[in-house]
Amino acid sequence: MPRRRGLSARLKLTLSYAGFLAVAGALLLAVVWGFLLRYVPDNSQGLLGISPNRYLLVRTFVPAAAVAMLFLLLFGLVGGWILAGRMLAPLTRITDAARRAGNGSLSHRIRMKGRQDEFRELSDAFDSMLEQLESHVAEQQRFAANASHELRTPLAISRALLDVAREDPTRDRGELVERLHAVNTRAIDLTEALLLLSRGDRGTLTRESVDLSLLAEEAAETLLPLAEQRRITLDVTGGAARTSGSAELLQRMVTNLVQNAVVHNLPADGTVTVHTEAYGDRSVLRVENTGPRLPPELVPTLTEPFQRGAERARTDEHAGAGLGLAIVASIVRAHDGTLELAPGPAGGLLVTVGLPGTP
Repeated sequence: MPRRRGLSARLKLTLSYAGFLAVAGALLLAVVWGFLLRYVPDNSQGLLGISPNRYLLVRTFVPAAAVAMLFLLLFGLVGGWILAGRMLAPLTRITDAARRAGNGSLSHRIRMKGRQDEFRELSDAFDSMLEQLESHVAEQQRFAANASHELRTPLAISRALLDVAREDPTRDRGELVERLHAVNTRAIDLTEALLLLSRGDRGTLTRESVDLSLLAEEAAETLLPLAEQRRITLDVTGGAARTSGSAELLQRMVTNLVQNAVVHNLPADGTVTVHTEAYGDRSVLRVENTGPRLPPELVPTLTEPFQRGAERARTDEHAGAGLGLAIVASIVRAHDGTLELAPGPAGGLLVTVGLPGTP
């Protein structure tokens, strides 16, 4: 809502400096009057007729004191205006940077020089906020572009199949329906993954006590047919690891990790190991698989949306949208946890999730 314009901070500081000097001068004059002039005799003739008396001192002192007070007031106004301007100069730079950021320019930085003080701390905090905002906006723009590209692909395929069905009435309709069903299923799965990723980023959770070991066993049981189809041994080890959070999101996190480990397990007769444990005040989940060696520079990018990892083994029936680990990272952030990815010593990937533990 609009507000009436008030005095500027510089003018307020100037008036404060001038007022302080005026009050200090008045107190000084009061001290002189109270402790000096009252001891001067109040007779018209001093000793031998030449000593100053109170009347003469007052007539001499009061005009000089008035001039001194006026000088202090003017000196306080001018000096206070200059000092306030110099003191508020860093705040002006911060305000200009905030105005630029409000107009959409997030690349500007204050980079205030000098020793550490309150303004320097505010400047550094503002620069850090701008850096995070710029990174977040760039990530969101990249995510939106990738999401639109991913969603456009199944829609384009559906349109092409419908065009074929319309132009070639003799074509087998059963085959077209089956292919349309597969394409639409992929589009629905992608949309649900995007919604889940958005939900995890919002961080709005209904928390309850969850045991990661039970979630790991459920995920392994669900994905056991896929592992057997690929001749992969799926092991669940460890003990109870309780945490507080959304059971639905945590179940999706564990399932994504186990499915990712199974799908990207290149050699036949490979293994996937899921381990849970409570370590101090943390509950830990580790998922490790065998597979090809991963380039170290590729591993940090695997949690980015739509990062499929071109070096990794994939199959047509599990091409994925590249959102599995991105969803995992989003869910871990929403639960105040940590996510670590490291290439296995003999190949494959080791994923470690740490979440706040509960008794």
